[in-house]
Amino acid sequence: MKNIVVVGTQWGDEGKGKVVDLIAPHFDIVARYQGGHNAGHTVIVRGEKFVLHLLPSGIVHAGKRCVIGNGVVIDPTALLSEMDELAARGIDFTGRLHISNRAHIILPHHLALERTSEQRRGIRQVGTTLRGIGPAYEDKIGRRGLRAGDLLHPERLKRQLEEIIGEANDILQMRGAEPIALAATVDDLLGKASRIAPFVTDTALWLNREMSAGKSVLFEGAQGTMLDIDHGTYPYVTSSSGTAGGATVGTGVPPTAITGVLGIMKAYTTRVGSGPFPTELTDATGERLRARGHEYGASTGRPRRCGWFDGVVARYARMINGLTTVALMKLDVLDDFETIDICTGYRLHGEVLDAIPHDAEDLEAVEPIYETLPGWQSSTVGLTDFAQLPTNARRYIARLEALVGCDIGLVSTGPDRHDTILRADSQLAGWLT
Repeated sequence: MKNIVVVGTQWGDEGKGKVVDLIAPHFDIVARYQGGHNAGHTVIVRGEKFVLHLLPSGIVHAGKRCVIGNGVVIDPTALLSEMDELAARGIDFTGRLHISNRAHIILPHHLALERTSEQRRGIRQVGTTLRGIGPAYEDKIGRRGLRAGDLLHPERLKRQLEEIIGEANDILQMRGAEPIALAATVDDLLGKASRIAPFVTDTALWLNREMSAGKSVLFEGAQGTMLDIDHGTYPYVTSSSGTAGGATVGTGVPPTAITGVLGIMKAYTTRVGSGPFPTELTDATGERLRARGHEYGASTGRPRRCGWFDGVVARYARMINGLTTVALMKLDVLDDFETIDICTGYRLHGEVLDAIPHDAEDLEAVEPIYETLPGWQSSTVGLTDFAQLPTNARRYIARLEALVGCDIGLVSTGPDRHDTILRADSQLAGWLT
């Protein structure tokens, strides 16, 4: 049995989509366990680009069964738009997509509440994508949310919406914002519910039965460890559990069913939105990384903040997630750098730290401690054999392994699924045989 969690180890955008797409053929089921349509997984298949926001990356594989778990929040408009786009490109969902009846629904008032909340924060804005993700999770925890299973019961749905939107409009009115039109919201959601309902089921029950029958599952997270609501750079985080532990809560499978954790990390570091970022480069070098790595958000198009590899963050992610092995992405972006810095620790008020301070203001104030390695200034694009890598590229990878405390089993050398080095002696290679 192999049930593997794929998790981002930095601030998201590490390249999880490519890895899931690459290894999905070796699993029976791909299950998404948290987040909303603020996540963007880019997959390139035979030169064709797919940008997925809610649907698991395995959906582009014909016949692969996919799950949107109970830990995900779903915007019905975004979901149906994504499904329609993929259907127009030949993707068939029949019998392949299963949506948890316990997954919560994003409603129009969630977007309105998030906009007003961010406006009220002023310079302390979190930098969300303003897609209603956070308020939907707030309603979930506040026990006033609407779930996918409710879409199957139109009369109950109307009663619930009347109560939910009435309460939300009271808040919007206090903030001086336009209220949400109840009748239009009910009509719109009922129309979308009829299209979504055939895919809604008890996915926890279905997944556990499939695993008991010997089926393997690839659990796919969104965002990254440093955006986890509990373990990230709070409050500049997402609203769900993006670490490996979220896979069990977000799908309803027991922890004992998980047999490994694959961490995805870039050969450098990026972040979108506000919040501390110790190795950020705001100079020409940062812009050079952004340009070479095409670092713009898949969901929003926002330019990503770029910086050197942060070994402190990587070690923390290895500990929190219990990483078994690592996939190192975008090594080729570093190909033309003369020298490459790696952050090995922090200095805060004169004290050397080898761990991440819990306080965002302290993390904002740290000074990264760097060591400098020579670059290789030779193209690695498209290489598929580790021995073909330049000597200094192999040394760089070895240094990262030592810092993280985990083997690097996969190295990405380009955006296509074939631009990949799978190390034959790695744990990851063992999973895929």
